[in-house]
Amino acid sequence: MKQQTLSAGVVVVRRVDGDWRVLLLRVYNYWDCPKGEVEPGEDPLATAKREVLEETGIGDLQFHWGEEFIETEPYSKNKVARYYLAETASTAAKLPVNPELGAPEHHEFRWLDFAAAARLTVPRLQRVLEWAASRVR
Repeated sequence: MKQQTLSAGVVVVRRVDGDWRVLLLRVYNYWDCPKGEVEPGEDPLATAKREVLEETGIGDLQFHWGEEFIETEPYSKNKVARYYLAETASTAAKLPVNPELGAPEHHEFRWLDFAAAARLTVPRLQRVLEWAASRVR
């Protein structure tokens, strides 16, 4: 059996008129939260913070809910994605050019309420969003 590959990311939320919005990034027709592969010897939380900064330019994350996380079931060649939950005051995300790709890694970002976000995502991420929504309430 192939060894599991761990990715780490953050469900990034912000308040808009008293309601929570979650940040989703789109690659082609696939929506997800910012995340990336944990490098050998790297702490998964450090990976998660690095990936948010690299993929969105957002660096003011506040982990009010601690270092608690949720992981997906294994998918696509035995990958597991671990997600933390953090708040930002940032209203916009930048989609910078990835030097390895020579183009932005993502095509679009959106701030959505949890219900709208769930409608755009695959079941494994819907479970992550349900977890995050239950924490922020």
